[in-house]
Amino acid sequence: MDRLTELELFVSTTELGTLSKAAELLDISNASASRHLSALEERLKVRLIERNTRRLSLTPAGNEFYKRCKVLLAELREAESSLTSSLAEPTGTLTITASISFAMLHISPLLPRFCKRYPQIKVKVVGANRYYDIMDSEIDMAIRTREFEPDSNISIRRLAETRRVLAASPEYLHQRGTPERVEDLAQHDMLLYSHANQPRTLNFRKGDAEASITIDPIMETNDGQIVRAAALSGLGILVQPMYILYTDLIAGRLVPLLDDWHLPTLTINIAFQNKRFMPAKTRLFIDFLLEEFNDQQYERYWTR
Repeated sequence: MDRLTELELFVSTTELGTLSKAAELLDISNASASRHLSALEERLKVRLIERNTRRLSLTPAGNEFYKRCKVLLAELREAESSLTSSLAEPTGTLTITASISFAMLHISPLLPRFCKRYPQIKVKVVGANRYYDIMDSEIDMAIRTREFEPDSNISIRRLAETRRVLAASPEYLHQRGTPERVEDLAQHDMLLYSHANQPRTLNFRKGDAEASITIDPIMETNDGQIVRAAALSGLGILVQPMYILYTDLIAGRLVPLLDDWHLPTLTINIAFQNKRFMPAKTRLFIDFLLEEFNDQQYERYWTR
């Protein structure tokens, strides 16, 4: 077994939770898998996985090595797929899923240029504020704000990072005043996006200082555009990513609040199936999207 397969075995064992499932995935025997995992640890002179009769768990060194191996294997697959894509005719229907806000603001505006460049590719956009199972839903790629995928058959490519900010309309602030401290938010009308991670708890950081508050919203919704519209109408204060609010903030339709305090940032990733030969349509759109985000310097604006 070469070193690449050793790394694949280690990553698969970590993600599947058992050596036997990893061996089955790589089509090798359990005994062979155990020998090669031991050989990897011997070569590295470090223990990667703690073994007992019930479960496997990563050591601190193993956890760090896993993160690096995950990235390395993903880049290798992408390099192979890129070559295949360059030789394949870009045809077929490309199915993309993203949140409704992201699809409206950052997918739909790109489609005319993409379709003009690749007229044989048809595009289907599934706007949804939930995460589809890519493997079971015939999804080619998904835009998601989570840092990893629990399924080892899904690869991710980092697209951008974005701050989350509090904001309200000038009309609301004129009527209710502007909060000066995190604690002041308890006296304000809060608008909640219910699909955020722990949406009712806001954890702030400013340098070494930390602050946390639990909110009791006057309105909640599962869609970012609904909560944005409510804030624009003066209903209250919302918390949303910069990729949704940036143009409103620049135009003055919304005013950022407590901007010296930082909420946890979001990482926007492209998720897609691990395939030995990635379809040209998928590879082309991923490259197109990455190129667009780089040219527009979205991350620069969304994180400042």
